[in-house]
Amino acid sequence: MGADHDRRARRRPLRAGVLFGSCGVLLAGCASMPDSGNLKAVDASQRPDSQSQVRVYAMPPGEDAGPEEIVQGFLEALTSDDPEFAMARKYLTKEASKGWNPDVQTTVLESGPSTGTGSVADGGDTGRSFPLTGRKVATVDKEHAYQLDNAAYNQVVHLTQQAGPNGKEWRIDGVPQGVVLGQSDFQRIYWSVNKYYFATRSSGSTGGGQEGLVADPVYIRQRIDPVTETVKAVLDGPTTWLKQVVGTRFPTGTRLKADTKTLAPDDQGKLTVPLNGKADPIGQERCTEMAAQLLFTLQDLTSSGVEEVELQRRNGSQLCVLSKDRAESVASRRTAEHPDYQYLIDDKRRLVRMRAGAGGKGDAQPVQGQLGSGGQPLRSAAVSRDEERAAGVSLDGRSLYMGSLVSEGALGKPEVRSKAKSEKDGLSTPSWDGRGDLWVADRDLKRPRLLWLAQGAGEPLSVKTANLDGRIEAVRVSADGVRIALLVKKDGKTTLQIGRVERTGAKGEQPQISVDGLRQAAPQMEEVTAMSWAGGSRLVVVGRESGGVQQMRYVQSDGSVPAGATLPGLTGVKEIAASEDERLPLVAHSDDGIVQLPTGAQWQTVVKEGTAPVYPG
Repeated sequence: MGADHDRRARRRPLRAGVLFGSCGVLLAGCASMPDSGNLKAVDASQRPDSQSQVRVYAMPPGEDAGPEEIVQGFLEALTSDDPEFAMARKYLTKEASKGWNPDVQTTVLESGPSTGTGSVADGGDTGRSFPLTGRKVATVDKEHAYQLDNAAYNQVVHLTQQAGPNGKEWRIDGVPQGVVLGQSDFQRIYWSVNKYYFATRSSGSTGGGQEGLVADPVYIRQRIDPVTETVKAVLDGPTTWLKQVVGTRFPTGTRLKADTKTLAPDDQGKLTVPLNGKADPIGQERCTEMAAQLLFTLQDLTSSGVEEVELQRRNGSQLCVLSKDRAESVASRRTAEHPDYQYLIDDKRRLVRMRAGAGGKGDAQPVQGQLGSGGQPLRSAAVSRDEERAAGVSLDGRSLYMGSLVSEGALGKPEVRSKAKSEKDGLSTPSWDGRGDLWVADRDLKRPRLLWLAQGAGEPLSVKTANLDGRIEAVRVSADGVRIALLVKKDGKTTLQIGRVERTGAKGEQPQISVDGLRQAAPQMEEVTAMSWAGGSRLVVVGRESGGVQQMRYVQSDGSVPAGATLPGLTGVKEIAASEDERLPLVAHSDDGIVQLPTGAQWQTVVKEGTAPVYPG
């Protein structure tokens, strides 16, 4: 932070402006050039509040601008709120502008691109070359998908002199494809939005029920017509990482009608979406499912104000209309479910519950059934999302029992047994997906396994996990049952990894289950000790960076870190639980007992003696 501050302080004002919508004042010097010496890393803005009305405008090249100023001006123009990068193109020759495609990808660097030691002159002094270097954080591809990348960035910008209205002028004739900018600018310009698609039949559940929607996070430019860009992104289909397990109801090739420039809801919150001819022949049921995908996606744009979606044929006639009130009856977004209770293991090793979000001390009561009686001491448990069943792991970690939460009855034999010699190497805390299936990891050193139980009963199925490098320590499955979060331990370090759940096999038969596409989700943390899903594509994680202290933060399932991701400090966090209903407080097991974090407040102790807090799931 200090280094960034010093770097910004050494710059002199250049051509850029910031418009604050709340006061309507235009200010010069949003981005700036160095006073002297070589060009430095471009970091044109400190990250403002995500809700502030800050707009950044680039300025054209100045008369008699030298090559250094042209390079700096171009890089700064990439960080502006210019829809088509028209101002950035003014720094390019006509030929370079025609060949440059800013939509290929966005490269995010730690501190913005640096030009190192300056330019290199061509023979005859007719051109200049500037190296662009930095350390990558991620790239955003043409699908708007965020992909972690910590490789070195090395590109070159070449300038030449051309004839201008006032004589010779410097312009860029060689430029890398795409856009490059620093992390702070990326967080100001781009916004994470969950697109929604239907789980495919091959990834469906043996439990039946309504097909659910799956969140597919992407990044869009939040100040550049976000409603239109978000609708286009949904029509483009799911990202490559997710498309094996989800599908769209929009027919292949469906796009906005050719003459559609921008979309905006009317005064009643109704968004009209004119489509091309590909959607003309579809029926009413499929159309409402398409509208549900758009409606749920647009809810992530807090400023969109969309309450209803109307889809139109190419000739302008109505295909269908769907309101927000009816959307849940068309497609289930399981992350919207509101649990009745939050659960934990009390000091008598029983499963107990508290009213979700109540926050009162001493109100934890044993659940109905044998898991709440204390007859079988427990060390952890997981509650089904309908809150009618629970799976409990015995105190020695070697047995998993299934029990009803709505009736009495004997526990019966364990559903799963571990042969681990050490208690710490036994069964992990189990996890229910929204389809009614149960997952648990057996950490037996001789035979580590990830296990799946259809509807929480029967013979456990060993799950194949492609490219798994290490032992699974913890497992949490998303509500849609399509994505899985794993804590994986190797060489004394534990990392958070996200994978796809893929199911194959004939309908009505036990499917073959596998986890594929594993990717890291919190690479900045050297050691992750606890995690939980906390929204459609968001997780809360507890861990520490190299040489740092324990901290708690939110991360996206694609590995990106949203603005305001760090949470208030808490001492000695051992376990964390979050509801996918983001209105409910986080719950943690810490040195202070069972604590929770209500919105806008600090951590509060709710149970002095207890462990293993969980929400349903």
